[in-house]
Amino acid sequence: MDAAPFTPAAHAPDRHAPTPEPRTRLVRLLDREGVPAEDPVFSPYVADVGAEELRDLYRSMALARRFDEEATHLQRQGQLVLWAPMRGQEAAQVGSVRALRPTDHIFPTYREHAVAIERGVDPAELLMVFRGHAAGGWKPSEHGMNVYSIVLGSQVPHAVGYAMGMDLDRRAAEEEGREVEPAATIAYFGDGTSTQGEVHEGMVFAASFDAPVVFFVQNNQWAISVPFSTQSRLPLAERAAGYGFEGIRVDGNDVLGVLAVSRYAMDQARAGRGPVLVEAETYRLGAHTTADDPTKYRRREDERHWAELDPLLRLETHLRRHHGTDDAFFDEVAAAAQEFADQTRAHVLSMAPPSFEEFFDKAYAERHPLIEEERAWYAAYQAGFDEDGPEDGSDGSPGVDGTAGPDRGTQASSLTVAADPVTGVPDERSAGTEEDLA
Repeated sequence: MDAAPFTPAAHAPDRHAPTPEPRTRLVRLLDREGVPAEDPVFSPYVADVGAEELRDLYRSMALARRFDEEATHLQRQGQLVLWAPMRGQEAAQVGSVRALRPTDHIFPTYREHAVAIERGVDPAELLMVFRGHAAGGWKPSEHGMNVYSIVLGSQVPHAVGYAMGMDLDRRAAEEEGREVEPAATIAYFGDGTSTQGEVHEGMVFAASFDAPVVFFVQNNQWAISVPFSTQSRLPLAERAAGYGFEGIRVDGNDVLGVLAVSRYAMDQARAGRGPVLVEAETYRLGAHTTADDPTKYRRREDERHWAELDPLLRLETHLRRHHGTDDAFFDEVAAAAQEFADQTRAHVLSMAPPSFEEFFDKAYAERHPLIEEERAWYAAYQAGFDEDGPEDGSDGSPGVDGTAGPDRGTQASSLTVAADPVTGVPDERSAGTEEDLA
């Protein structure tokens, strides 16, 4: 059995209408045994990739996997709030991100860990999000990569809008006689997210305005516990025709094939030929998140089948058989990956949690009266736990006579957070003064 011809799962819902045959072919440049294949369209896009770059691709995939494993361990040990494993999707992520230029911009979901590492995001910046210490973690402009999108599909319209802005900037520069390097965006999402309304709306808009964007779907076969066959009768790449742009299927466990297809797609977008949808057919070998138990909905035989198609094993086999790569290289990579994991653990364990007060400074770029009102309320609330607090209960705690002071939910330090339930505007009868907000 080889990887991913389109076949509905055995536990797909009963359907009366027949499922048509796919029209899109599956691109593959390395089969499961690591044997290379020629493709008249896509092989030229990786003609420059030799043994050294293949070894570098393997190194990146191995480091990402070991990082992913360490993050999973950290969550199981209570050091992270949650983790979204990416095991099995290394080739799809590393192969695609290697096709990008520094000027291209990435819009990820919450599972693109290999993409983030390749883009220079520090592991500590990434993991502070999952430790609950930050909402973002890194500055998008420094890495050409937005922060993780937790809301499914929300990043797709963002990627389209950003791409349209890039195109407008390019046109304005050309009118002024300036040269601007063509650039595009890439939006990552999974097969489950592909059924979100925002994805449809983003693709319609991208097609309408020829936005330079690549939609990169990592079809890992499961939307949490819902199999792909329940979501779609045909490969997702075929949906592109309905919007009027090109769709490509690629074996997502073949890093060389993914690299070739991604280079092609990004070139098309940068050249102004409109959007491209790439569907990388792969498999999530682990859980959806560490809050999930895939044994409740997946069959062991399916997991064993896909484990044999592991993208790292495939590339290792190719390197050994076709490029004479020996144990010394793989031992060196394993040691480097372990060192990377050790550094990651040390970073996480040394993280100091931010004070809650810091979050008031991050809501707006400039001071805002409502935020200052809430800051004052919180300060008074915290003061209520002080052993030396006022005895009359004015801080909201029980006074010396046992009666409670003012309700913390409505008053603090002469400020109130009471607001009209319809307009949301603070009631002028109890709102604080400008001096109170200073």
